[in-house]
Amino acid sequence: MKVTAAVATAPKTPLTITELELGEPGAGEVRVRMVASGVCHTDAIVRDQWYPTPLPAVLGHEGAGVVDAVGPGVDGFEAGDKVVLSFNYCGHCANCSTGTPQYCVDFYGRNFGGARADGSTSLSQGESPVSSHFFGQSSFADHANVPVQCVVKVPDDAPLEILAPLGCGIQTGAGAVLNSLNPPAGSSIAIFGAGAVGMSALLAAVIAGCTTIIAIDRVPSRLELAKELGATHVIDTSVEDAAVRIKEITGGGAEYALDTTGVPAVFTGAASSLRVRGHLGVVGAAALGTEAPLDIGSLLPIGVRVSFIVEGDSVPSSFVPRLVALYEAGLFPFDKLVRSYPFADINQAFEDSASGVTLKPVVVF
Repeated sequence: MKVTAAVATAPKTPLTITELELGEPGAGEVRVRMVASGVCHTDAIVRDQWYPTPLPAVLGHEGAGVVDAVGPGVDGFEAGDKVVLSFNYCGHCANCSTGTPQYCVDFYGRNFGGARADGSTSLSQGESPVSSHFFGQSSFADHANVPVQCVVKVPDDAPLEILAPLGCGIQTGAGAVLNSLNPPAGSSIAIFGAGAVGMSALLAAVIAGCTTIIAIDRVPSRLELAKELGATHVIDTSVEDAAVRIKEITGGGAEYALDTTGVPAVFTGAASSLRVRGHLGVVGAAALGTEAPLDIGSLLPIGVRVSFIVEGDSVPSSFVPRLVALYEAGLFPFDKLVRSYPFADINQAFEDSASGVTLKPVVVF
């Protein structure tokens, strides 16, 4: 069938909206009519080839839509189901089999490889193949063939335009706190970076019962929103040293910290902001080869832990419905981070995300 898609053709080049051919859903796939898709930092860095997904490619990995066709061998889904889409995994390696599919041994190939596991792509333009199945989805198209392991069914009355970002950015921030760091009620946490991932982590820290929640950024408007969403303290790094100020606020250092930035200096500062036996989570993506210094001599004696976290250590089939339930109960108001754009304005959404004008852009079909 003919589909309209936004195609990444070259680094730092606007996406091209064009018509492509989409094949039939393969074995174990459903075809999804896309209603909305979040725009994530990962889409931008793959467009710019920080990770070498073959171009031209249809990116997009925070899709939400309606199933309109079911491929061979699919059980549990039917046309008309409302769904949120998340990351891909093999389902049978040692990590998938023990409940940690976000650490699938073929995670890179199945999410960044630009094709199905058998090397085929579902998208083409004339005789030329176009990379598909980005995170199993390639949701920057009005229809996509998606492996069932990427698909999470949501209630019939679910607001898909709002729920789309749950598939990656929102679940990454929230999961890093609720699944990975798991701070007890009454604890302190410092969140470095008040973008969509950091704000989602902040909302999760409120749910967890943290009583000292410190948001760190250099954009005053983000820090103001952080206070509205539950931050007890904010630090503007353009005027203050974050690690010094965190130790003043907490009386010796935060118990937990989360770096959402991927910036080496921020990572180093976050580690030095912790108290004895503090735990730092890292979710911010950086270019391959990025290095950051750590003072082993200072950190080893105080037992600091550093965890690198993929997709919030989440199993989407259970964690996404949990976030939906929290949202519906008024406990997880991540919709305050979202701004909608017509699909035709997807490049503006990328620009606004990069500049910080919008925390979480969502393109609507």
